[in-house]
Order: sequence, then C-alpha cells, then structure tokens
Amino acid sequence: MRIRFLGTGTSHGVPVLGCSCPVCSSTDPRDTRYRSSALVTGDGGERILLDAGPEFRLQALAAHLDALDALLVTHAHADHVHGIDDVRPLTRGRPLPVYASGLDASELRHRFSYVFSAGQAGGGKPRLELLDLDGPDGTGSAPRQVSVGSLVVRPVPLSHGGRRVLGYRLDGLAYATDCSSVPDSSKAMLRGLDLLVLGALRLRPHPTHLSVDEALALALELRPARLLLTHICHDLSHERLQSYCDDAGLPFPAGPAYDGLELEV
Repeated sequence: MRIRFLGTGTSHGVPVLGCSCPVCSSTDPRDTRYRSSALVTGDGGERILLDAGPEFRLQALAAHLDALDALLVTHAHADHVHGIDDVRPLTRGRPLPVYASGLDASELRHRFSYVFSAGQAGGGKPRLELLDLDGPDGTGSAPRQVSVGSLVVRPVPLSHGGRRVLGYRLDGLAYATDCSSVPDSSKAMLRGLDLLVLGALRLRPHPTHLSVDEALALALELRPARLLLTHICHDLSHERLQSYCDDAGLPFPAGPAYDGLELEV
C-alpha cells in the first residue's frame, strides 16, 4: 500500500492570501501547502481519495491520477469537499462511491444538490454514489467498516471541537486530520499502526484542532511505527517543524508531511 499526500495545509492553504510572513514567502517547496487531502493506493491497484478539497484538480494532475475507486470524506467543511465536482471526469465509466457520516452525507446532499437531483441534459455533473457509514439508528457510535477492493476501511470517530468527524484506518495506516481529541474507544482502533497521520495545526492551542504538542503526546500514547503531521498552518516552516519533532525525542520517526510526499506503508 502507498500513500501520497496531495495537500498538507489548513483551510487557508499556504501561502495565505495577502500574507508575507517568512513561511508564506518561503522558497522551500515543502512550505507550499494545498488544502489537506491524500491518495491511498492498495496492493491490488485500488485508489482511494481521502477528501476532495478546492485544489483537487491540481493535486490530481500532479499525481497523474486517472481513476478512483472510492472517496472517503472526513467531514464536510469547505476545505475538505469543495473540489468534489472535479472528480467528474473520473466518474464517466461508473459512479464513484463516496463514504461519509450521516451528518456529512446530509450536508453534501444539500450543498451539492445539483449532483443528487435531476438536471438538464448535458449539464455536466459528477456521478456519485453517496453512502452513509453510520448505523441504522443514526447515532454513529460505531460506523460500519467497508471494503474497497482488497482494502478494509475502518472509520474512526473523532472530535473536531464540538463536531463529530471521521478518521480512517486502512490496514496499517490511519489518517486523522481536523481533530481536537480522540475518544478512548477510537484510540483502541489506532494502535498497532505502521503509519499514523495526524493533524497538527500549530504550536499554540486551538479549540478545534490538535496543537503540535498535543499531536505528539497522542502519538506517544498510541505508539505507531511512524508519525507524519498534516493540516499545518503558516506559523511553522517544514524545517522548523521537523526540528521540533526531532527535539521531542520520540521513540519512533516523526515529522511533517509535505505536498507530493509518497511512501510505502
């Protein structure tokens, strides 16, 4: 299995519009961050997209992406789903399964109503099969796992401030961005990992996101074989954040991901 980081930035992206701070002015390509998204490719060739943010078309072109087998939605905030129309060319052969929580599926139906309703001939819209991961009681306490080819996808409930969102575990990989805390029941799903991907917004605390220190402390509790950080704002350059992780003295490799990073899991 392989993961490619399509984007590792926050809702503003980096550079931030109108900002001339050292990170936004950096010449290090690792400091240019599109909105957070990732592509997982299974050993059987399955291609699973984790979120479709506003730069999805550019991200897909850079990755030479020509097909998708599923889209996993962490939550329906704009920076994670507002590129969903750009999957259109990849749905010509068949509808694309889109997995989301019940709340987020409802929001997607509302926000992209033209996709899920009858429209004019030749209107041009993606063919999406929206699939609710929550149980029939609608509580979402134990969202169902699904299979995409040979890959088993386990949704992991997380807290994004007061909002319930989903992370995902795929075999030895877990992807958990945009969260401020992880319930104990979900921590049990995040142990024994080869790679843990965690959102880590900045050094300062934030009400709806893990800080870097909080992300490192959580990883130390979970003990993955490797940790990579994503959803990073313009407070931190790649070099500075890598040095910060090195100085933390964790018993496993840890550091920031960057756009275009691709590795085996």
